[in-house]
Amino acid sequence: MAEVLVLVEATRDFTVKKVTLELLTLARQIGSPSAVVFGAAGATAAMVDKLGEYGAEKVYAGESADIDGHLVAPKATALAELVRRVQPAAVLLPSTQEGKEIAGRLAVKLDNGLLTDAIALTADGTATQPAFAGQVIVQSKVTRGIPIATVRPNSLTPAPQAATPAVEELQVSLGAADTLAKVVDRVTEQKGSRPELTEASVVVSGGRGVGSGDNFKLVEELADLLGGAVGASRAAVDSGFYPHQFQVGQTGKTVSPQLYIALGISGAIQHRAGMQTSKTIVAVNKDAEAPIFELADYGIVGDLFKVVPQAAEEIRKRK
Repeated sequence: MAEVLVLVEATRDFTVKKVTLELLTLARQIGSPSAVVFGAAGATAAMVDKLGEYGAEKVYAGESADIDGHLVAPKATALAELVRRVQPAAVLLPSTQEGKEIAGRLAVKLDNGLLTDAIALTADGTATQPAFAGQVIVQSKVTRGIPIATVRPNSLTPAPQAATPAVEELQVSLGAADTLAKVVDRVTEQKGSRPELTEASVVVSGGRGVGSGDNFKLVEELADLLGGAVGASRAAVDSGFYPHQFQVGQTGKTVSPQLYIALGISGAIQHRAGMQTSKTIVAVNKDAEAPIFELADYGIVGDLFKVVPQAAEEIRKRK
């Protein structure tokens, strides 16, 4: 089978992100998965076992100071050179801020079509994409070149399939335009003990109904008891209740946990687009007509300031 190139997304300490494992799982349905690693020296060695665990049959190692010390332009150039050389069946990238920018630059360099925010891709290159905040599902194909697709995180469940990948070093030829924007400093965001929002198996989100930033302690407490992450609706974020990086929705992050608990969230289309694929949805809202109940597996019509403490106490008893 032809190769399917998968752009690896990882943390600065070389931990493979869940979306990469999803992409490898999807790539196996289309062809032979090949992971493409860009970063500092040692990145490939640190990640090759994990990539192999999820089916990568080959790993291309693009490790250099030029790639790691500049923004996305060198990665797009290196990936374009690789695509021209190996002629893959498809190229899969994560629908993250960096992934989308690399994909756009790659499509221009190759004079190729581009599919964005796909949630599925078939062997013939047909992508399934949600539109209008998930109210419409469309199927698309590129009309020029190979399928280059950015895939939404949490679109499918990653499934391991062990392989022993061969590692090939990439020799990258960069032009002056690729190194115009240089990284002069990196600041690591301080993180607590909670899991990362897009990778958590449990997410507890608060909306406008939480009432204030101080009241979000109630949301945090329930999330901590369940070992989950904290999210927020756009209304809560716009009201200043919680930081923007925790926003779940069309203009925030897309999550698909095993359990999603919505507290004081009405369920506007914008929010539903970011969490409607969650396996089990529990909603607490005092408005019995709130749209969130149309989506919820379990709904509680009531005051969240009474319901949540009761639920928290019951969880403590069972621990």
